[in-house]
Amino acid sequence: MSDTDTGTETLENKLSSITLMRDNLKWRKITQEGLDVDYTMLFSRSLSDMIMKNLDETVEYYTGKLAQVKVFGKLHPIPRLQAAYGDPEVRYEFSGISLMAKPWLPVLKLLRDVVENATGFHYNFVLINKYRDGNDHIGEHRDNEKEIDKKTPIASLTLGQQRTFVFRHGEARLKGKLKRALASVKIELECGSLLLMNPPTNKYWYHSLPPRKKLTGARINLTFRNVVPCEK
Repeated sequence: MSDTDTGTETLENKLSSITLMRDNLKWRKITQEGLDVDYTMLFSRSLSDMIMKNLDETVEYYTGKLAQVKVFGKLHPIPRLQAAYGDPEVRYEFSGISLMAKPWLPVLKLLRDVVENATGFHYNFVLINKYRDGNDHIGEHRDNEKEIDKKTPIASLTLGQQRTFVFRHGEARLKGKLKRALASVKIELECGSLLLMNPPTNKYWYHSLPPRKKLTGARINLTFRNVVPCEK
């Protein structure tokens, strides 16, 4: 999907004027045993650059303990920048940390609206990861936390540097006789692209964004989720 650039429109006007329907986009379906993924181009490079600039100026990334992750019982610095925004009282817990969503920024609300129109699903939370260069990465994991609505696909929006996204089946990670020879699935996430991880993908497949040390460009990834709100 390409936007119309006039050079004078504000980012808010550009995003507000976009009306997307899922059937109007050119989706690529990627499937394997237990894996169901849809991929499309959502924004042009010029609009993606505008969005990324706005996010760089407005997003407040976590510091201190919230910028750490627990691995085998020990806290380690997260090899990327991270922040979470969403509806009031929405909390997300993973890897030993608990994130209370900050109130939606105007640009994030607009992006959420565009993603909802494109997918037909409702989202009340977004996790933002900024990969400052190819050294920043995220290891193999599944987004299968109990707070996530399992019927709603996770929508992953990529801005900036293109990176390789890798899926690996859980049984391919095992050792010995239990291990199965299931090939990994690699997807090049382009700037302005949207990836939908449909159920039951996160039940069976792990995903990661491996380091690519030769890459110098920054990437911002927004994963929109529907999270069950915390009880009062």
